[in-house]
Amino acid sequence: MPVQITPEQEKLRAAARELAQGPVRDRAAEVDRTEQYPWDNVDRLKDAGFLGMTIPQAYGGKGANWLDAVLLIEEMSKECSVTGRIAVETNMGAISAIMAYGSEEQKKFAADMVLSGDKPAICITEPEAGSSAGDMTTRADMKGNRYVVNGTKHWITGGGVSRLHLIFAKVYDEAGEEQGIGGFLAVRDETPGLKIVKREPTMGLRGIPEAEISFEDMELPPSALVIPPRGLKKGFADLMNAYNSQRVGAGTVALGIAEGAYQLALDWSEERHQFGRPINEFQGLQWKLADMSIKLAAAQALIYKAAASGENGFPDMLMAAQAKIFTSENAIQVVNDALQFFGARGYSRNNPIERMARDVRMFTIGGGTAEVLRNVVAGSILGKKLPQTRDGYVGRD
Repeated sequence: MPVQITPEQEKLRAAARELAQGPVRDRAAEVDRTEQYPWDNVDRLKDAGFLGMTIPQAYGGKGANWLDAVLLIEEMSKECSVTGRIAVETNMGAISAIMAYGSEEQKKFAADMVLSGDKPAICITEPEAGSSAGDMTTRADMKGNRYVVNGTKHWITGGGVSRLHLIFAKVYDEAGEEQGIGGFLAVRDETPGLKIVKREPTMGLRGIPEAEISFEDMELPPSALVIPPRGLKKGFADLMNAYNSQRVGAGTVALGIAEGAYQLALDWSEERHQFGRPINEFQGLQWKLADMSIKLAAAQALIYKAAASGENGFPDMLMAAQAKIFTSENAIQVVNDALQFFGARGYSRNNPIERMARDVRMFTIGGGTAEVLRNVVAGSILGKKLPQTRDGYVGRD
C-alpha cells in the first residue's frame, strides 16, 4: 500500500516548501560559489523548528518520525542540497544513534547541541577503510581511567564546522585485548587532540565541508563511550543500524535535487520555442519527460516506504538500501536529462541545473556506495552472509 501523508504532514511540507522556495533558494548559488557553510539557513531551520525534529520531546525535540524528516529534507533539497543535507544530519545519523543508545547524560548533551544549531559529524571512514568499515585502524586504548584515542578519519561531512563528533574506534582494554568497536563523543575546540587536518576540494555540495580529521593522544572519559545494550562486541552492528536512517536521508536529498531539476526542465519545455513551437511538442522530449516523471514517482515511493518502515525504531535495512540505490542512480539520470533540455544554457554556471548535476553525483557514493548496498540487498533476500574478504568469499575454492 502507498504511504499515506497525514494532514499534519501536509502542513509540515507546506511550511518547509515556503522556506525552501524563499530565502533558501535565494542563497543556494552563493553557498555553492563561496563554499561557505550557510549558517543563516541553519538559523532559519532552527527558528522554524526543523532542527532536531526527530529528537524525543523529553529532550526538547518534537518527537517527529522519519517520514516527517523526509518531507522536510525533500523540500529543502529541491532548492539547496546543502541545506537538505543539514536537515538530514540534524535529524538522522549520529544524533539518531545517540538518542537510541546513549546514556541520559549523552542524550541531553547531544540534543542541546543539535537544537542550538550544531550538525553532528559521524566519523567512520578512514583513508584505507571506506566501505570496509571493520578495517578501521583508529583505536581507543584504556589507560587508567581514560581512553586514549589515536587515528585518522577522512571524508567527514561537516569537519571544521561540526562541534559534536561521534567517533568510531576499536576499543582495547588495559591488557591490550580488543573489546569491539565503539562510538565516542568528542567536541571540537573542547577536546584536546581532535584536529581538523584539511578540507577536501569537492565537485559538488560545496557549502558543507568534507574533511580529514586526526586524533593524537585524545583523552576521553569512559562516559564519552556510547555503549548499545548488546555491548561492544555487537554494538557496532547496532550503531550501524542507526545509519539506515542516514541512508534514507541521503536518498531523499538525491530525490529532492532530481525533483527540482525535473520541474525546471518541465517549465523550460513550455517556455523554450524552436522551429516555431514549444519544445515539449516534440515527441522525443515528451517521452524524456515521461520517463523522468516515472523514475521520480518510483523513487519517492521507495523513500517514503523506507521511512515509514521505521515507525517503531530505525528504518528497515533492506528497504533503506533499496531506496538509496534506486533513488541515487536514477536521480543522476533525471538531472542529466533535465540539463539536456537547456542545451548550452544548462552547462552554464548561471543555471541551477549545472550545480544540481554536480551535487547529485555524491549520492551513489556517500552513506554506502551503490555497489556495497547491492551486497546488503543480496544478502538480505538470500538470507546469507556474503563476506567480501578473499578468505571469506562464499564462492572461493
